[in-house]
Amino acid sequence: MRKGSTNQSSNGYKIIVVDDEIGIIDSLSIFLKRSGYEFVGVTDPLEAIERVKNEHFDLMLLDFIMTPIHGDKVVEEIRKFNKELYILLLTGHKDLVPPLETIKRLDIQGYCEKSDKFDQLLLLIESGIKAIAQMNLIKNIHSELKDTYEKLEQSYMESIQTLRYTVEAKDTYTRGHSDRVSEYSVLIGKHLGLCSDDLKALQIGGLFHDVGKIGVPDSILLKTDKLTDNEYSEIKNHPTIGSHILSTASIFHNIIPIVKHHHERYDGNGYPSKLKGLDIPYFARITAVADTFDAMTSRRTYRNALPVDTVIAEIQRCKGTQFDPDVADVFLDILNNHYSEIEEIQERYN
Repeated sequence: MRKGSTNQSSNGYKIIVVDDEIGIIDSLSIFLKRSGYEFVGVTDPLEAIERVKNEHFDLMLLDFIMTPIHGDKVVEEIRKFNKELYILLLTGHKDLVPPLETIKRLDIQGYCEKSDKFDQLLLLIESGIKAIAQMNLIKNIHSELKDTYEKLEQSYMESIQTLRYTVEAKDTYTRGHSDRVSEYSVLIGKHLGLCSDDLKALQIGGLFHDVGKIGVPDSILLKTDKLTDNEYSEIKNHPTIGSHILSTASIFHNIIPIVKHHHERYDGNGYPSKLKGLDIPYFARITAVADTFDAMTSRRTYRNALPVDTVIAEIQRCKGTQFDPDVADVFLDILNNHYSEIEEIQERYN
């Protein structure tokens, strides 16, 4: 429990809610305190900025349409002195959500339409708190070991493994998947002639690319039936959650582009940022091919592994749309002419 908390049932996390409607503040106060959170409600957005400047909060729920300034301006001011606060935007209607470019620029972690029922909001809050907990763990490790390079290197690997095992405990598919994606990415990198430092980034990025699933509710992550649109939207948050978890430790900065952008598409129709072509980080373009290959060649609850010929045809078909054509060509050459290297990887995880 954090110092200063007087609520014996508090889970130790402090949430500030900013909304100029006192009725919303009162409703969320009851709901969040009942859920174990320490609660502060503010109706004046300018006061909220000062509170955040002078007090610690783990998460902010922020109304978008307010006076005298809207929520995006509140975030813009807060980001000048606080880059870490986890912010969820509340909107009266989905059509009132600020543009995607604004959400990305201000590093707003998510938004939720206001409703009399708080189930969806609670899911977003719980996902945020899980991400914050892991981010704090990484910050503590980084702070304790930053003065000793050798220990920092060791801590780097141990931290990765610890968080990866946490995800794997939730999602058994991720267990072998992350290992194989890591090795397939390195294999592609070798055939591209990349240096050892680049190969190491691909290795670690592959192991860690799905760490953001720690913030996806188990009810969605483990669901065997078809996901609803809302549930699929939750799944699509995992790259952003993963990159946020890693963002406070400089030792992870070289793999953040892989974690955040491995689901972008070369034609710009991927997520979370809809990056296109060469705007997608190079290592993320490599990992995207490795990730998709393993997904197609792995047995899932809803289908068997696809035959290699089918996979080759699919990668060929998706060159220039889903995949970087140059990376895809290199991997197709591996599949067609060096398949024994793929088999060696698969045998290690069978």
